Amino acid sequence: MSRSAAEAPEQHRAAPASNPAIVVRGLEKSFGEVRAVRGVDFEVETGEVFGFLGPNGAGKTTTINMCCTLTTPSGGTATVAGHDVVRERDDVRRNIGLVFQETTLDGYLTAEQNLRLHAELYGVQSSLVQARMRQVMEMVGLWERKDSPVRTFSGGMKRRLEIARGLMHSPRVLFLDEPTIGLDPQTRRSIWDYIRTLKESEEITIFMTTHYMDEAEWCDRIAIMDQGVIVALDSPAALKAQVGADRIRIETDDDEAAIAALLERFEIEAVISEGAVTFRIPSGEAFVPRLFEQLGVPIRSVSVSRPTLDDVFMSHTGSSIRDVEESGSSDRNKIMMQVMSGGGRR
Repeated sequence: MSRSAAEAPEQHRAAPASNPAIVVRGLEKSFGEVRAVRGVDFEVETGEVFGFLGPNGAGKTTTINMCCTLTTPSGGTATVAGHDVVRERDDVRRNIGLVFQETTLDGYLTAEQNLRLHAELYGVQSSLVQARMRQVMEMVGLWERKDSPVRTFSGGMKRRLEIARGLMHSPRVLFLDEPTIGLDPQTRRSIWDYIRTLKESEEITIFMTTHYMDEAEWCDRIAIMDQGVIVALDSPAALKAQVGADRIRIETDDDEAAIAALLERFEIEAVISEGAVTFRIPSGEAFVPRLFEQLGVPIRSVSVSRPTLDDVFMSHTGSSIRDVEESGSSDRNKIMMQVMSGGGRR
């Protein structure tokens, strides 16, 4: 339990069950002229930790909202726990738990009162509430604070309480939308300890979104999403193996000249990513001496790294997740304007 998410082993993956917990076929969502989700297909196996990895604005949250019946699809189908998200909305909602990006707790109520309210809304048998509440609050380390008003909690404590609340009615599928966004690294690691404990102690399927690479490593499988489409789907280890080559990043006195020299002298295509000239090549460490000798452009610094999930994203899109996030604000603003004006209603 003490290891960080970055130290996650690439083996030790859950064996898939026979009946999928989630089945999505051709799912689409448009907000006016903006196509936020563009016909995605995937399945999530029962008992799996399934991750959506991608930049903000990629369509991850919109997809989760459709699977949770919070948004009506513009096209396609989705079933969750065997129920259609359009025709059987109430059945879907009874079988899922949901932790939003933004807190939805009542800060003036105590932790216990928040959970009791949730249990009442979901029709949990009153004789079972106390034992279940203690079970889930102890799981996230908050039982001793059950009588404290939520407004006195830190951000990490609120996130843990929301996870506990989402488990009160024993859902078959738990949706976590950016569960650690805005939290410091130590608190993020703590949240992931609780998520791993949850997977070991509850018979539950976990579907989460994230744009943190280290968190995605803990998923059994990942769907990488960009601009409303899934560009890759497999286990973290398999996705990185597909890339194969190392990533080299160099800072130079003239990045454009360095890119031209790499193409001319080594037949290597490079791009500027996160402020540095970036390219991939097998056996990167062995290539670095040749790079200094033959590039012909002064190199200020160089770094070599093994394939990462960001390299997978770059291999499919040509940009890193951070680059996409920095350049994608205009599309997100356009979507928000469409939603606020009613253009996204279907």
